[in-house]
Amino acid sequence: MNPKLKNEILQLYRTLKEEDNTKENRLDRWRNLEPESAEFISIIIKGQNTRHMLELGTSNGFSTLWFADALKNTGGKLITVEIDPQRTQLAKDHLAAYSIQSDVEFITGDAKEYLHNADPFFNIIFLDAERRYYTDYWKDLKRLLSFKGSMLIVDNVVSHRNEVQGFIGLIEQEQAFSLSILPIGAGLLLVTKD
Repeated sequence: MNPKLKNEILQLYRTLKEEDNTKENRLDRWRNLEPESAEFISIIIKGQNTRHMLELGTSNGFSTLWFADALKNTGGKLITVEIDPQRTQLAKDHLAAYSIQSDVEFITGDAKEYLHNADPFFNIIFLDAERRYYTDYWKDLKRLLSFKGSMLIVDNVVSHRNEVQGFIGLIEQEQAFSLSILPIGAGLLLVTKD
């Protein structure tokens, strides 16, 4: 990401973070991916020359900006799923405001339903949604991580460890996957198909 764009997007993050600090209800907050996590995932996208990426939990599009910019370098496509239509629209507006020209498909809908009907062609799936549903997602996530090297990245696994323990336990039972937790941002879980 070029330095000027990065500075502008980091200012957006600070503005959204300040807004979050005024909201008492967790569900009303933006709950954005931390910039260091976004940058790390962008490096993975470029390093593995990602062609197809799925984001579950668009929110206002802060993470989408990073991913779309990285995929511009690989010629890849991003599909991003958000259940709230107003947040989907805000994410679209942010992408347009920062003039990131990339192949992004915005879907407003339920992540579980999308996963159940999706075809397995993603190099990377990024999961940052309501954590209580993650165990329900695993069957379809496992199916979508169908080829060697495909990767699932999950945010908030250190900051909300108790909420994701059951989900991580399901993955640990699988022989076909390797996983690692990185203390970046709120904690990233990386899961790869062996």
